[in-house]
Amino acid sequence: MAELILNRGAERRLKRGHLWIYSNEVDTKRSPLKGMAPGSQCQIRDSQGKLLGTAFVNPSQLICARLLSRKDSFTEVDVSERLLSALKQRQRYFDHPSYRLVYGDSDALPGLVVDRFGDHLVVQVSNWGMDQYQQVVVDKLIELVQPKGILLRNDHQGRAIEGMPLVNEVVYGEVPELVPFEENGVPLLAPVHQGQKTGWFYDHRENRRQLNRWVQEKRVLDLFSYAGGWGIQALANGASSAVCVDASQQALDWCKVNAEHNNFSDRLTSVQGKALDVLKAMVSEKERFDVIVLDPPAFIKRRKDHKAGLAAYHHINELAMRLLSRDGLLVSASCSMHLQSDELVDCVRGAAHRLGRRASILASGGQGADHPVHPAIPETNYLKAHFVHLG
Repeated sequence: MAELILNRGAERRLKRGHLWIYSNEVDTKRSPLKGMAPGSQCQIRDSQGKLLGTAFVNPSQLICARLLSRKDSFTEVDVSERLLSALKQRQRYFDHPSYRLVYGDSDALPGLVVDRFGDHLVVQVSNWGMDQYQQVVVDKLIELVQPKGILLRNDHQGRAIEGMPLVNEVVYGEVPELVPFEENGVPLLAPVHQGQKTGWFYDHRENRRQLNRWVQEKRVLDLFSYAGGWGIQALANGASSAVCVDASQQALDWCKVNAEHNNFSDRLTSVQGKALDVLKAMVSEKERFDVIVLDPPAFIKRRKDHKAGLAAYHHINELAMRLLSRDGLLVSASCSMHLQSDELVDCVRGAAHRLGRRASILASGGQGADHPVHPAIPETNYLKAHFVHLG
C-alpha cells in the first residue's frame, strides 16, 4: 500500500481524533501526491514513520486524504460493521424509521450519506474512495433494512467538485417520486428524485419540534420553505395559517402536496419569489406575523465569503423582524459551517437594537441525533437556530 508521510507536527490534529489530512500537511518530497489514484487507499505515517492509520486519498483536493481506520487496513467488513453500528444507534434514539441513517465522518464512513424514509432509502456518495464500496453499501443496507427501494442520488455538487460522474437512479426495488415518512408525528411526503439533496432536511427536526409547541392559533411565515418542513408542521400543530415562501415554484407545489396530505390546504398560502424581495414587499404592505421562520441556505459557503455572508444574515434578520407582531417569535437559523452561533446571536441583537425592540432568546438548538457531531471534527457541527421573542 502506498504511504503518505506528514510534515513534522502535522499529526497532532489526527492524534486528537480528526480525520482529515490537508495537502499542505504532506511531506511531498518523501511521499509525492502526484500519481496517486483518486480513491485509492494509503497508509498515513508521521514524520518519524509511525503508522497513524489508513485513508482514502484524492491528490487533486485540498483535503487530500480522509482517515478510515487507525489500523493498517480498511475492508468491506469494516463498511458492513459501521453500517450496522449506525443503524443500531438510530434505532436506539428514534421510534419511527425516518432519519439520517448515515452521516459521513460522524459514522466513520467518510463521503457516505444515507437517509431513511420508512421503507425507502436514499444514498449519496461524495468521494472516489467510498464510491468503490457503493455496491457493498447497497447490499448491506438491503440485508439490514429490507427496504422496498433504494435511490442513488449521486447528482450533487460534491461529486462534481471531485470530478465524479453524476447519477440519479433506482438501484434496488422501486422508489416513488414522493415517498411517505414521518417527522415529529406529522405524516409527510419527500420529493426524493427531484428535491434538494436527498429530498428532505432532517437536521432541523428537533428545532421544528421546539417551534411546534408555540404555534397554536398563530399566523406563521415560513421563509425559504422548500417542501414546507416548518410551515406544514406548524399547521399540524394548530397554527391558524401559514405562508410558505420559496424561489422555486416546484418547492411550493410540494408544500401544497404536503398540506393536502394532511387535509389543511385551506390554511396554507404559498408565495413564489426571492425571500428578500418578498420580505420588502410585505414590509411595504405592513403585513404582520406572529411567528417567522428564517431558515436560509448557507450564505457563507467558504471562509472567504464570511464578511459578505455575515452582512446578508444581518440584513435578512432585520427585514424579518419588521414583519413580526408585538410579542412575536422569530426562529433565526443558519446552516453555514463558517458562521458561529454567537455571530448569529449578534445579528439578532443588532437588528433588534436598530428597530428599537427588546429581544429575548428563549431557546437555541442545533442538529438532531441523526446528525451526530464528531467531537474532534468541528465541521460536523454546522447547524444553529435561535428562538427569539421580540417585545
